Amino acid sequence: MTASATPVREPEASREARRLAAVVLDVLAGSRTTPQAAETLGVSLPRYYQLEARAVGGLLAACESRPRGRRPDTGAELAAVRKELERVKRELARSQSLVRLTQRTVGVPPPPPARPGKRERKPLVRAMRRAQRLREEASGTEPPGEGVGG
Repeated sequence: MTASATPVREPEASREARRLAAVVLDVLAGSRTTPQAAETLGVSLPRYYQLEARAVGGLLAACESRPRGRRPDTGAELAAVRKELERVKRELARSQSLVRLTQRTVGVPPPPPARPGKRERKPLVRAMRRAQRLREEASGTEPPGEGVGG
């Protein structure tokens, strides 16, 4: 390779991470034993093996091929969705004003606004009516308007 080759950019890492990487590489190269490495790092032997496994996993992940081209930018996608939301809100307001204008022109009164605090009464379901009847029968009172064959 010539001197004009592009320099390899190393990722930024803390001093401790660089020290750990150097010791793991020493062990993998065979210039240091695992007990020596654990002692150098000041960790137990099982903890060293965990760190080594994590380091090798990171190496493998870094060696995976990456897809070509631009990566999707979530920030730009979020901005586009927000812009679309604003556009749809403006379109809704425009449509609502056109409906109100058309109602006034035709002479149709607008529907009364829904009361947020008041709910419509749900009809009593058959099972609930039957449960009420059973409760009344159990208490000894017969429901009004029903015969014995109910």
